[in-house]
Amino acid sequence: MSEPLPIRADFPVLRSITTRWMDNDVYGHVNNVVYYSFFDTAVNAHLIEQGVLDPAISPVIGLVIETGCRYAAPITFPDRVDAGLRVARIGTSSVRYEVGLFRNDEPDAAAFGHFTHVYVNRETRRPVPIPDAVRKVLEALVVA
Repeated sequence: MSEPLPIRADFPVLRSITTRWMDNDVYGHVNNVVYYSFFDTAVNAHLIEQGVLDPAISPVIGLVIETGCRYAAPITFPDRVDAGLRVARIGTSSVRYEVGLFRNDEPDAAAFGHFTHVYVNRETRRPVPIPDAVRKVLEALVVA
């Protein structure tokens, strides 16, 4: 038996994302691939808002090397999704984010996922240490 999915209170940051008509698939719920878009949106929007990422010019960028998701309940248009964001682990050049997706005002996660960014030089695509300013933002998201 897998462990229970997290609840809203388990995340230091929540970001609202609206679903779109096109997110629903033929089965009447948001298609699984859209959940990964929600993850990317939550993480990158937070980094941009914190002033540590400019997608067009930042010399160091995070590339996704691993991702996964557990689904517990369907999300459908026109639901609002609150994406809870936290950091599970920070290494020298990598970080593992965890994202809970909450449907409307529901307390339990409809889905729980993770992805790992490796920070690289934009030009060479070779790993580099996480910049200090980025690390500071990430550390504020770490949960025990």
